[in-house]
Amino acid sequence: MKLLRLAALAATLAGLVAAPAVADTIKVGVIGPLSGPFGIFGKNFKAGIDAYQAKAGKTVKGHTVEFVYRDLEAIDPAKAKALAQELIVKERVQYLAGAYFTPDALAIATVIDQGKTPFVVMNAATSSITQKSPLVSRSSFTMWQITVPAAKAAIEEGAKRMVVAVSDYGPGLDAEAAFRKTFEAEGGTVTDSIRMPVRTTDFGPIMQRVKDTKADAVFAFLPSGPPTLAFVKAFIDNGLKAAGIKLITTGDLTMEPDLPALGEAGLGIISTYGYATSHDSPENKAFLADLAKVGLPEKEVVMTAVAAYDGARLLYRMIEATDGKQDPAKAMDAIKGYAWESPRGPVSIDPKTRHIRQNIYKRVVEKRDGAYINREIKAYPDQPDFGLMQ
Repeated sequence: MKLLRLAALAATLAGLVAAPAVADTIKVGVIGPLSGPFGIFGKNFKAGIDAYQAKAGKTVKGHTVEFVYRDLEAIDPAKAKALAQELIVKERVQYLAGAYFTPDALAIATVIDQGKTPFVVMNAATSSITQKSPLVSRSSFTMWQITVPAAKAAIEEGAKRMVVAVSDYGPGLDAEAAFRKTFEAEGGTVTDSIRMPVRTTDFGPIMQRVKDTKADAVFAFLPSGPPTLAFVKAFIDNGLKAAGIKLITTGDLTMEPDLPALGEAGLGIISTYGYATSHDSPENKAFLADLAKVGLPEKEVVMTAVAAYDGARLLYRMIEATDGKQDPAKAMDAIKGYAWESPRGPVSIDPKTRHIRQNIYKRVVEKRDGAYINREIKAYPDQPDFGLMQ
């Protein structure tokens, strides 16, 4: 029966490819966490897309662009694949976008070649995703891209002996490899590597293990959401900060909506990331204003908003290049090498990897005018996906 269902799906997808070449409405399927504990990131997906459409309009060359959303509240590759199939077969979308978690993005990527459906990843950060299909591009970041600068920042901050603590799944393993390779090449020593189950909530034993190594700093990565806030609070509550141990992270651990909960104890945390709401540019000020107009206040803005905003720009460019036709090769060619000024700074799509190149910023948590911010203190310009260069 399973073989029969697969054959039926293949026949249906093949039939879609032979469908009329031009549609009055171009549908884009977006899969992400619109509810549940990671719902803020799906909300940012939608707000970023809405803000771009409010600016650029809802038509491209006379074709209406319609975004169709599906909720995937947690890691669930089987459901991600089923939703992608539903969007392609039933909703007849010509493009897919979104994907908060790597396992879900990898599952979606398994169906896009057969459906001839370009897929813009708006968060999932494992380097290998774009290698799964020539129809995958990325508007967010990868762990290698933001972690290589973190290791350089650690050296700049005087760290010599460090513990690496990461969530035990694709992006975490990428972060561990990227940090260790770069930090050791710069002369540092990794005294211990800790891989934490993704659903870990009790970080007390991990903090004790860090203390036992006598390291002078910790590099940490966890996926954005409730676990990241719990990790940082455990670091502070277990006395590591008071003992002079530095915490260096990716920006996932210092998302702006979490900073008020960390309060004064979060001051001084160093992170590296591609975007902060405090980024000082006319494009970012306009972007934040546009997000507010579609219902997302600055205090709730996270990286997925700018990734979705820029992802929508890529989708519009593909639709314009194909004039509404289902021509995935032409659509992908249209974004290779494409460069523009994003709210996060100058960006471009690498023509070989189809991954976004961007500035990665070293930031520090500070308090300004009564609010907690990530203040950018240094830029590492035009960073590629180092993971695909290994």
